[in-house]
Amino acid sequence: MKEILLIGGGGHCKSVIDVIEQEGQFQIVGIIDKAELFGTDVLGYPVIGSDLDLESLAKKHTYVLVTIGQIKSPALRIKLFDLAIKAGFILPSIVSPRAYVSKHAIIGNGTIVMHDALINANVTVGSNCIINSKSLIEHDSKISDHCHISTSATINGGVVIESSCFIGSGSVTKELAIIKKNSFIKAGSII
Repeated sequence: MKEILLIGGGGHCKSVIDVIEQEGQFQIVGIIDKAELFGTDVLGYPVIGSDLDLESLAKKHTYVLVTIGQIKSPALRIKLFDLAIKAGFILPSIVSPRAYVSKHAIIGNGTIVMHDALINANVTVGSNCIINSKSLIEHDSKISDHCHISTSATINGGVVIESSCFIGSGSVTKELAIIKKNSFIKAGSII
């Protein structure tokens, strides 16, 4: 089993841990978080370093995933993603065994597809995205890099979501909608 480190030990990390444990392709060897959290753990996995340690950790480990959530801004996720790539890590895509991803869909590096998400045919999801639990992304949609599609959001057919967007829980897009870069869509919105 391949070893993986997780960057960020908050609530989103706990959900990602559950997905990784169920997926069974990676063994989590540690969490990268704030220096003052060294010696603590997240669901039994030790905090072993901070983002200042990424370069040295990349000499011992190949895989890492950014496990910081994204609500107000994707800036921290983007910064950590870029630091991990610069350090030489590989950021795999992780898909819950309880999710459905069409064989005709493309999922980018460092993207997590959570439990019960559904990604249909001819969908492209960029890098460093969160496709959260029970979200639906319909045919021919394009989700750009660094986006968070929240729980139970519905992205209908042919929608384009530009980079660094947040789509709130329970939101619904109309078919063929275009959501501009850095948009923040409140929970329950109709777009």
